[in-house]
Amino acid sequence: MAYPIEKKLVIAVASSALFNLTESDSIFKAQGLKAYKEYQNTNVNKPFEKGVAFPFIKRLLSLNNHFPEEKPIEVILMSKNSPETGLRAFNSIAHYGLDITRAGFTSGLPHFKYLPSFNTSLFLSANKTDVDNAIAHRLAAGRVLNTTVIDDDNDNELRIAFDFDGVLADDEAEKIYQDQGLPIYQQYESERSSVPLNAGPVIDLLKKISFYQKLETRKAEQDPEYKPMLKTAIVTARNAPVHERMINTLNSWGIDINEAFFLGGIDKSRILNVMRPHIYFDDQMGHLDHLDKIPAVHIPFGIVNNK
Repeated sequence: MAYPIEKKLVIAVASSALFNLTESDSIFKAQGLKAYKEYQNTNVNKPFEKGVAFPFIKRLLSLNNHFPEEKPIEVILMSKNSPETGLRAFNSIAHYGLDITRAGFTSGLPHFKYLPSFNTSLFLSANKTDVDNAIAHRLAAGRVLNTTVIDDDNDNELRIAFDFDGVLADDEAEKIYQDQGLPIYQQYESERSSVPLNAGPVIDLLKKISFYQKLETRKAEQDPEYKPMLKTAIVTARNAPVHERMINTLNSWGIDINEAFFLGGIDKSRILNVMRPHIYFDDQMGHLDHLDKIPAVHIPFGIVNNK
């Protein structure tokens, strides 16, 4: 009987997102493929340092410990390394005790076409070209940014934060704002407050996370000592009067959010630096490139990324 991958929340993660490959990349760029292979073989038993997506992936996998019968989370290592040079990544996975057993290695060739085969809800990589190719083929993908990440092992929550337009929803409203300005945008969104927006690239991830949050709520009702680990938040530039359409859209998707911040142009870092999410998704680099010690993911989707 085939493994039921279609019933899992699947994240595909590149080695460059899970681990810090700065040194490896510098050798590849400066000395070429042969020197890179020799370097990885020489250091095959030396674990990579943790990367931007590591805190998110580690905590997401721990959800399987809370639901041992369902084991709802699957993480796939998706790499353009060869199987030989990818051995160091698998050894690093074992070193950190991550339950990642499945992988794809394509020896330098594009790998985005294999993402649907694994039923992925999201692909994370530090490689801009790989992420752009996935998004261009309407696959959910994000580029992790080079931020200094502090992973507190005593923090048992998993806090996931999202921008809304261009991430969870499509860029319909953003197009109006960019093309016609704020007053027309506010009028447009207010008139359509009861009309749900179409889904954006990362909505499948949130839908599945929301489902497992409901499982956690049910478990907490049955066991008063159980403390739910999943926390979700939306941090958006929307504010009144255009907040209503976002809320109605989430309701139409059957999604409950723990926290929502309607900032109306206030710097998002003021909220994120207090929240300390383990991962934050936004489609605008202007909201991401100055974040300090926040694991940030750029979603290169929509009008703001196609100008």
